[in-house]
Amino acid sequence: MVSACRFGAPLAPKLKTEEIMKEVISQVQDWIKLVAQLGIGLIALGVIVEIVFGKGAIFGASVIGNLSTVVADIGGENGFIGLVAILLIVGIFQRMR
Repeated sequence: MVSACRFGAPLAPKLKTEEIMKEVISQVQDWIKLVAQLGIGLIALGVIVEIVFGKGAIFGASVIGNLSTVVADIGGENGFIGLVAILLIVGIFQRMR
């Protein structure tokens, strides 16, 4: 069977390149949001599992310890600044929804 597009009769009207790029960018943004939401959900699950079952319950890794290290790295010696920075980042993610 031969496609109608091959003979110059498109099945749908052609979109401008600009519209196609906007659609592609929109789809990429949607994928990034989904991956970020999945990551945040997995981190939350890891924290809950570690609280309930103890340290190293998920593949021998300490999720809470890793989060503490990240907060300390962002904020230097004062972990509170790192915590505030992470809360600001989460707030920005919430606005993007």
